[in-house]
Amino acid sequence: MSAGAQVGAQVGAQLGAHAGWSQMLVGTLSWPELGALMLHFLMRSLLSIGGAITTAPDMHRYLVEERHWLTDQSFTSSIALAQAAPGPNILFVAVLGFNVSGLLGAMAAMAGILLPSTTLVVAATRWARNNREHLGVRAFTVGMAPLTLGLMIATGWLLAAPYLVDPSHRWATLAMIVATVVLTMRTKIGIVWLVLAGGVLGALGVV
Repeated sequence: MSAGAQVGAQVGAQLGAHAGWSQMLVGTLSWPELGALMLHFLMRSLLSIGGAITTAPDMHRYLVEERHWLTDQSFTSSIALAQAAPGPNILFVAVLGFNVSGLLGAMAAMAGILLPSTTLVVAATRWARNNREHLGVRAFTVGMAPLTLGLMIATGWLLAAPYLVDPSHRWATLAMIVATVVLTMRTKIGIVWLVLAGGVLGALGVV
């Protein structure tokens, strides 16, 4: 290889590495698209009764089906990875944002999901603390229970669906779902151990 060709190869490699780092930091979305991403999570934040995870079905609709920024598999994997990692459940929003558009995507998604709900929760908590016996507060608390349960079931179905439709994973996935429900309701085993067990079974190819 000539000296010129070697220099060209080195420059190309450096540019490729720089492009990789740039894509990780800045991502591929334009500023208007980042604004749309943040706005979507802003709106979902106000509907995240029971936690941000309950709005995962709508996030899936927007990111996968409408915008095509993520695939069905990458969406499910992002949530599974974040749920298995130590830290708050809200981390899955940052992982989704990062997979969409690098660090800027993660920042846009997290800012969107945190700002409205945090402001609302602080204000509502102060008011409810002073009016805990108010009929409206009690009715709101009772009414949110079945709504939260329904949202959690919808989220669980969304995450399980890709594996339930795959014949090679269907029965193992159903068995894990049943085992998880039984162990959670009938034993005092911590949720973290169930998550770790699921991760090990997935790594071994059982599920």
